[in-house]
Amino acid sequence: MKAMVIYDSAYGNTEKVARAIGQALGPTEEVKVLRVSEAKPQDVASLDLLIVGSPTQRLTALGTITDFLKAIPKGGLQGVKAAAFDTRFPQSKIDEIRILAFFVSIFGYAAEPIAKRLEKKGGHLVVPPEPFYVSDTEGPLLDGELERAADWARQIVARI
Repeated sequence: MKAMVIYDSAYGNTEKVARAIGQALGPTEEVKVLRVSEAKPQDVASLDLLIVGSPTQRLTALGTITDFLKAIPKGGLQGVKAAAFDTRFPQSKIDEIRILAFFVSIFGYAAEPIAKRLEKKGGHLVVPPEPFYVSDTEGPLLDGELERAADWARQIVARI
């Protein structure tokens, strides 16, 4: 299986999740884990699996991820299995800040728009978008999130 995990990370938490996912997917000869600045849109067409992740900041994915997805040609993911993830606050923390809860209810998080863009480019989502949780803006990840990321990756492999 030729797979790629493309991510961007503001404080290193999303990178840790991406690397845990990549390790769980399989050998490094078959699985590349790349920061979005190292990836090229034309490289994704030959993949069996593409996973894209971003932190949720300002209620959306980082612009680098959005720009990368926009640069993939229409139909450029035909035949490619796909998945999306983000890092975000847990709901309990969001609920503590009333205005944040209001805006999240309207705009959501990063993973869902990433998944929609992957589908729009022809990718086939094999699992729903997945959140991984951080304790604060700069992290760290909550306990158990890297293990959960690896389990999620194994679920993806089981479905393809």
